[in-house]
Amino acid sequence: MTFTGKGNPPRRFEGPSSDAPAQELIDTGFAWEIADAPYLHHGLNVADLGHVLDLHHRGIIPDAAARALLGVLVDAYRVDAADFPYDARYGEPYNSRERHFAARIGDAAGWLHAGRPRREAARVALRIVLRRLTAELLQSAAAFAEATATVAARHREVFMADQTYLQQAQPSTFGHYLLAFVPPVLRDGKRLLDALGEINQSPGGAGCVNGSRLLGDRTHFANLLGFDGVIDHTRDAMWQTDGFVDVLATSASVLLNQSKLAEDLEIWSSQEFDYVDLAGPYTRASVLMPQKRNPYSLSIVRGSCGVLIGRLTGFLAVVKSPSARSDNLIFAYGEIPRALELSAKISNLMRGVVSTLTVNDARMWQVLEGGFSQATDLAEHIMLATGIDYRTSYRVVGEAVKSASRKGLRGIDIDSRAIDEAAQLVGIPALSLNPDDLARALDPRAIVATRTASGGAAPDVVAAMAERDVALASQMVSHAEGQLARFTQVESDLLSRVEWFLAGGRR
Repeated sequence: MTFTGKGNPPRRFEGPSSDAPAQELIDTGFAWEIADAPYLHHGLNVADLGHVLDLHHRGIIPDAAARALLGVLVDAYRVDAADFPYDARYGEPYNSRERHFAARIGDAAGWLHAGRPRREAARVALRIVLRRLTAELLQSAAAFAEATATVAARHREVFMADQTYLQQAQPSTFGHYLLAFVPPVLRDGKRLLDALGEINQSPGGAGCVNGSRLLGDRTHFANLLGFDGVIDHTRDAMWQTDGFVDVLATSASVLLNQSKLAEDLEIWSSQEFDYVDLAGPYTRASVLMPQKRNPYSLSIVRGSCGVLIGRLTGFLAVVKSPSARSDNLIFAYGEIPRALELSAKISNLMRGVVSTLTVNDARMWQVLEGGFSQATDLAEHIMLATGIDYRTSYRVVGEAVKSASRKGLRGIDIDSRAIDEAAQLVGIPALSLNPDDLARALDPRAIVATRTASGGAAPDVVAAMAERDVALASQMVSHAEGQLARFTQVESDLLSRVEWFLAGGRR
């Protein structure tokens, strides 16, 4: 009916609808959330157990109702999500649980709603799930860093021409190259530690937006579930998303770094480069071409990185919604756990790839010796030995390299006569370099030995960096293991409290 401006406007109906949900809504919204129930199931059980204990501690729920409700919750805790009767016809996972509990214990199941909206239960559950997955990702990423630093130290004297744009750049070592992939992991590890601290804060007692008169002290629930504290502002506690963006972005960052390494190793394991070989278990044979052994594991790494970029982008697209809307977090319940799981699995995969890698040091030396990667050091040597400016020295070396390349010579074959001829082409007098000094300036091993500054490629410097990085990564692994053990103990203690009460214990 259209309102014409005369009389009273049409009445707006409020309160829950008595109509069954549309099938289209079931097939889209409810089915989407039910599909993510396996991720939330454990967290929902823990959250519900804690909530009932909290209500009983406050004297809100009667003993008999508390025992009945805790009894069915313990049963649910011990049932795998695949065997629990989640059904999209009855709404999201919380609604399916409510229906199941009510069918078993009647109105006693209704106490589960006291002081808490259903979305709060899911918020608590998500954090319980994510804190463990974040710690597991930290453990896996740090273990990759530890293994990579160890392999780098072992190859600190395997000389190679480092590359930019897949072109020879300067003499270096495989150890120095490989170690460059460790600091990003350690930085991501620090981000994961910070994210874990943010995630392990309790939204319990937020009461949708402004708290609950029933749950004045929110710390008791937080302590029961092993949270490090409570999210102070109740509206923020229910609707914040920035912490989830943070951990999702970091899980993608972990794979971005590994994907770069996977790209390089895929090229370097080709017959054309022949720098490295992947161990057999990380490859896959062609069913048609008998000679081929494909670096299949590296394709999985690169593809998974793309998947996580998509998940991050998709989540950013939904969290832009106005405040206090469910659409952003509905899509978080499955996407973020899947992302953290995938990032941890890929980190484990790349740790295996790097740990079992075979490095063809003879081939690396052959390519290094046959190229002109010492050109920069040659230009610097000429500058220091003769006093000409670097730009002029650069031009002299450029002419010398072009001439040697046309003659089929190598960088180490350039002699003082070739330098003098190049100087004449540039328009300056002959430089008359000392042959012995020139030979040292062209020696790739000698060049690498000069890189003794902090972070340089000199073998002793690489060894020291690798030792430090192994120690830092090991500390992160230990911290993650400690957190995982703590979360396990918290849940064990929670179950012990419940079982004690069910056995006749009093408040």
